[in-house]
Amino acid sequence: MQAVANKQRILNALDDLPEDASVEDAIERLYFLAKVEKGFAELDAGQSVDHDEVKRRVGL
Repeated sequence: MQAVANKQRILNALDDLPEDASVEDAIERLYFLAKVEKGFAELDAGQSVDHDEVKRRVGL
């Protein structure tokens, strides 16, 4: 059933694009959503990085 839910989320994301959206726009939207979902999964798994650690790593 998860595959159906995934497919529906993909279709919903594409339906939300404007009528004049390009294929590249669709790919960018799906790529963004995939990265957000991956980030949430990592957070749920306790694989987050502290804000101060991020600042240290990027040299701020």
